[in-house]
Amino acid sequence: MSQFKRLLVMLGPQMRYTPALQRAAALAESSGALLDINVFVDDVDTFGLMSDGRERERLLADNRQWLADATEQMRSDGLDVSSELLLTRDPLGSAIERIERLGCDLLVKDVQHEPVLKRLLVTPLDWQLLKDSPVAVHLVSDIRLPLPRQIAAAVDLNSHGAGEHLDEQVIHCAHALALQCNAELHLVHVCDAAKTHIADFGAGTVTMPGFEGSVRTAQRAAFNRLGDHHQIPLERRHFLEGAAIRAIAQFVSHSRMDVIVMGSHRHDAMQTFLGGTTAHVLEHPLCNVLAIKGVT
Repeated sequence: MSQFKRLLVMLGPQMRYTPALQRAAALAESSGALLDINVFVDDVDTFGLMSDGRERERLLADNRQWLADATEQMRSDGLDVSSELLLTRDPLGSAIERIERLGCDLLVKDVQHEPVLKRLLVTPLDWQLLKDSPVAVHLVSDIRLPLPRQIAAAVDLNSHGAGEHLDEQVIHCAHALALQCNAELHLVHVCDAAKTHIADFGAGTVTMPGFEGSVRTAQRAAFNRLGDHHQIPLERRHFLEGAAIRAIAQFVSHSRMDVIVMGSHRHDAMQTFLGGTTAHVLEHPLCNVLAIKGVT
């Protein structure tokens, strides 16, 4: 049985058999998890922009019919499926309410591509979900196969308290998912020594000669200890160096990873995957993130 027992899929009114729905259905089929398909219709847009009530009712009726047909088809395929159409002025709040009421432990959603100007004015829903969702969030951009075949656990190598514990949880989650999907498990870390100063040790912001090399050596040793502890083969360990944005973008481009599992407190790293100043990473067709919540 999977670590995830009940999956909530979050769709928009014009979305049908999207990569996120295909991924969620495959995960549910491989594990016996329950699948809840939810179409969220923006109440403000619907009633504010559609002055013709008949057009609004047509939109709602079309979505209800598609949900009914999709649910029936998936049930005939052996899945345990429920579905709901929700009119809401607050998609974030409604999604969280559904998660808590249904007892879901994984939210699956397609990545929402937002123009740069809009991101400057409104916080994207994907970012809000990463911050506020009480459960793990799987954001899907595109998929080669419904089930992932290569899964990477991205670790911080923070050796203190919660950071160390979250790294272990990230690896545990990635390992469990790899077992469920019969996928390869990889380990990833980005060492950006140029951003590590003596300030990290309480001595101001001065960088000493040779300090970057010492940081790199220490992090590589810690990375290999972690890989040894979890019995991850050397060829599946990826110690990346340089600016995190560029290193992750290149890794995603060349490795063909299907899922990268991360801890949800890494806001800078999340922006690397979800947009922010690095929209070129988000444009990569296989950039799919599973963000987990730390459990203390």
